Amino acid sequence: MPPYAPEHVCHFDLLNRKYARILQGMLNEIGHFAVILAFAVAIAQAFVPLVGAQRNWAGWMAFGAAAASVQFFLVALGFGILINAFVVSDFSLSLVAANSHSAKPMLYKVTGVWGNHEGSMLLWIMILTLYGALVAWFGQGLPARLKARVLAVQSMIAVAFLAFLIFTSNPFTRQVPPPLEGRDLNPLLQDPGLAFHPPFLYLGYVGLSMSFSFAVAALIEGRVDAAWARWVRPWALLAWVTLTIGITLGSWWAYYELGWGGWWFWDPVENASFMPWLIAAALLHSAIVVEKRDTLKSWTILLALLGFSFSLIGTFIVRSGVITSVHAFANDPERGRFILWILCIVTGGALTLYALRAHRLQSGPAFGFVSRESGLVINNLLLIVATVVVFVGTLWPLAAEIVTGRKVSVGPPFFNAAFTPFMVALIVVLPFGAMLPWKRGKARVTVRNLRGVAALSVALGIFVWSVQTGGRMLAPVGLMLAAWLVMGAFWDLLLRARIGDVPPSAAWRRLQKLPRSDWGKAVAHAGLGLVVFGIASITAWETEDIRVARIGDRFSAGGYEFELRTVNDVKGPNYVAEIATIGAYRNDKEIAILRPERRFYPVQRMPTTEAAIDMGLTRDLYVVIGGDRSDGVWTMRTYIKPFANWIWIGAIVMSLGGVLSLTDRRYRVGAGAPRAGVRPAE
Repeated sequence: MPPYAPEHVCHFDLLNRKYARILQGMLNEIGHFAVILAFAVAIAQAFVPLVGAQRNWAGWMAFGAAAASVQFFLVALGFGILINAFVVSDFSLSLVAANSHSAKPMLYKVTGVWGNHEGSMLLWIMILTLYGALVAWFGQGLPARLKARVLAVQSMIAVAFLAFLIFTSNPFTRQVPPPLEGRDLNPLLQDPGLAFHPPFLYLGYVGLSMSFSFAVAALIEGRVDAAWARWVRPWALLAWVTLTIGITLGSWWAYYELGWGGWWFWDPVENASFMPWLIAAALLHSAIVVEKRDTLKSWTILLALLGFSFSLIGTFIVRSGVITSVHAFANDPERGRFILWILCIVTGGALTLYALRAHRLQSGPAFGFVSRESGLVINNLLLIVATVVVFVGTLWPLAAEIVTGRKVSVGPPFFNAAFTPFMVALIVVLPFGAMLPWKRGKARVTVRNLRGVAALSVALGIFVWSVQTGGRMLAPVGLMLAAWLVMGAFWDLLLRARIGDVPPSAAWRRLQKLPRSDWGKAVAHAGLGLVVFGIASITAWETEDIRVARIGDRFSAGGYEFELRTVNDVKGPNYVAEIATIGAYRNDKEIAILRPERRFYPVQRMPTTEAAIDMGLTRDLYVVIGGDRSDGVWTMRTYIKPFANWIWIGAIVMSLGGVLSLTDRRYRVGAGAPRAGVRPAE
């Protein structure tokens, strides 16, 4: 027999597959062991640096930085091995068998790692340990005791969640014998928007843990000063920026993937990410007062504690199964109880420490009623009251069902009516507060500086009201508020450059010398204005048309004409689809070809709707096709959405403003601290 006969090739192939399975099994065990070892390191990191800081032992305090790096690399190793198992379709892992399929595109094989409870929790923990490692790597300017305590508190959180992962949600559970094929990922999650939405969301969620750790460390030390605020602000800002990006991606996904035509539904899981975002925004503004004026210390510490506490509340909502949502991981009550215990211990312990130690945080000098400090306090109060409104509306159905036994629904009408007034008040206050001087100011001076902006904003609102054909007052009011925010933000910069008082070249030089954080603030506030404009426009001027159509039918909707040309069957990598071809016309001229889809995923036995959108700066043409009624008639939903994309453009601008502030040199350098003498461990 020839040395490379087909029989030998077959044996070699089987042998290679056997060795590959053995190697993959070994890798899975290494990943599992790495997570367990990270748990042991986290326990040590939670106590050794804390004792070292209390005893002033340099070696013990230095252990925290080394342990943080080791802990991150171990968790990252486990996460990398889990990704590999999804990539190679290793169905011997129960998690891969339940959430993947060999025919799935590679992007969704990778993102399927965090498209489930266990894998997403491992990603959550990896980001948590990453933040601790970043403090270890880039926190050389931190006082040794503060750094040690921050790393210890951060590791205590890691201990809790690693225990949760290992004892209730092990991603490396084996399945014997392994199935020949997996059950595929939820089709709604097989989308590029959802591929990147969870990592950014977790970077924001978990990023608030750093502010929490800094706050608890400050309470232990009993000292909060400008240096502490300067250290905590970049971490809070990074969490806010990534949370903004994550929420934006989720909103964009809901807009085009779910086929409902909306961009925000006040869903409980949406609210779970929105509440920490609001508190993080309040924390950023409050920390400014601590840094600049050495006051509002206790309030800022409380916001830092509440920010991460609301992140934990969001984790409980998503993973406990107590609230039904299209976004939620429906899990058993045992896991929900475990997370509830973590929430109670972490939040309860931190708030107890706050109650015992907050009185030691002495505030600085008083400030007048008309001052930037007062403006920032009003800003904080409005943001916190808005958070309480969202919190009550989100959990009220659960509380009502527990107390009365009846199901109660709290939907968009409640949130829109209760939440909007506080946001309108916040928008009105922002330009005033940003332009007031520190400590004490004169209201008439600020009003005089802003009267031109106010007049132009009102004029724009009146113009829109006079030219709109139909629609509500929401659009003129929304445009007026948006213009007030955008123009007010940049007028503040121009006034600081003394525009009109000095030659243009001198004003330009003064603009260039302004701190990047000031530019970032202006850009972020302007981005919020763009979001307000988009929301008001799409809410007031959107048109909708629902009808049935045959092939060749042509109909009008919102000043446009649409023609259903064809509907074809198409086979995808792991789905089958019906794709319609629809021509869009304006004034008898073809302006777009739209191809909405109806997909069916055989493994999951689940249909999905893929909307077709022709996007533009002034409007979106949004078309969804429904099922064939077996007589050649198709259901069609057509929307004309004015200025829809300004919502996401504004959110991106807000994020860019945050990134611009992060590049401010003051946050990279930090504040120096006096070096204290240390003695060796006994």
